[in-house]
Amino acid sequence: MFVEIITVGDELLIGQVVDTNSAWMGKALNNVGFEVIRVTSVRDREDEITGAVDSAMKRADVVLMTGGLGPTKDDITKHTLCKYFGTELVFSEEVFENIKRILANRITLNPLNQAQALVPKDCTVINNKVGTASVSWFEKDGKILVSMPGVPQEMKFNMTEEVIPRLCARFEMKAIVHKTYSVKNYPESALAIALTDWENNLPESIKLAYLPKSGIVRLRLTGRGDNEEEIRAVVLAEGTKLYDILGENILDENDSPLEEIIGEMLKDKNLTFATAESCTGGNIAAKITSVPGCSAYFKGSIVAYANEVKHELLKVSNETLEKFGAVSEEVVKEMVIGAMNALKTDCAVAVSGVAGPDGGTEEKPVGTVWIAAAHGKTILTSKQVVDFGRDLNVERATNNALLLLQKLLK
Repeated sequence: MFVEIITVGDELLIGQVVDTNSAWMGKALNNVGFEVIRVTSVRDREDEITGAVDSAMKRADVVLMTGGLGPTKDDITKHTLCKYFGTELVFSEEVFENIKRILANRITLNPLNQAQALVPKDCTVINNKVGTASVSWFEKDGKILVSMPGVPQEMKFNMTEEVIPRLCARFEMKAIVHKTYSVKNYPESALAIALTDWENNLPESIKLAYLPKSGIVRLRLTGRGDNEEEIRAVVLAEGTKLYDILGENILDENDSPLEEIIGEMLKDKNLTFATAESCTGGNIAAKITSVPGCSAYFKGSIVAYANEVKHELLKVSNETLEKFGAVSEEVVKEMVIGAMNALKTDCAVAVSGVAGPDGGTEEKPVGTVWIAAAHGKTILTSKQVVDFGRDLNVERATNNALLLLQKLLK
């Protein structure tokens, strides 16, 4: 079954608010067998909402909308849908009671939030148990359109508790199976070449997607069919062939973030970990601490941006700094040892570089980053040299530092 998503709101088009709704909805729908074929964002304009709805209803079996259901004048989705489906707004006592419950002891009822009890007459109204804007379920010519609040928490609740269960009960879905393999040491193009014969011989029921990320390429195998067990067996069989080709370059097969993979390795080996960061500014530590339970292995970080901090806290010698400069293999080696000593850990990573956009020299241009990983007395280093812009330089250095540690611990 094909689904289109329409998100409504000027704020989405000017970048004031990032549309996270469609990404979450796409994943949730795909997990139960629906195929999202298009995502559209439109302004709070009647003609643009109507045009998007009309186009989507011609292509998809189900259209899901978020946004424009609030109490203010710019929230026009409900009125626009009434015109589109040839109906009118009527007062719902049930919705009004829900609004009073939601706002009790928080906000005094006023004409604007009372007006949210006006709902389209000719549709199925689903009370929003976590907000004041109700969900409207329209049906026309065998197609379904569902309009939901744009507040992410409200949308997620109503999708999970109401919309997806109703859609699954309405449509007979094909089985869908995903398996994602994270691959290191291969640029996307080189990986595609290495997998040419395997990819060309994939069964018709299996589709392959390349999902590149800094330092990693994720390979997603997707199988669709009537029998889930048979599809899963085919997907796993193709995954076994991947291992025959790529071996230890397959980092993970559960689509786990790199920081989770590292965390599991550290826990399994009962090791403690620290970071010493210059150009990444604590980004590696932030990734590590985003994983619940990281206190079992992560002790802390020293963000040594200035040379005097490298010297005073990480004990990098002034002679090394003066002779080789802060961005050097020699300095990151001393930084990583200093981090392990200062924070009393079994292993650590250290990073120092020129993230940009300025600060580079002919000898050390923007994008140059030295990385070290240490476990006990063993130290590995690597050099990152290509400039992709400040944000991506930092992200690449973060991932490359964790990959270097993974290589060392492996």
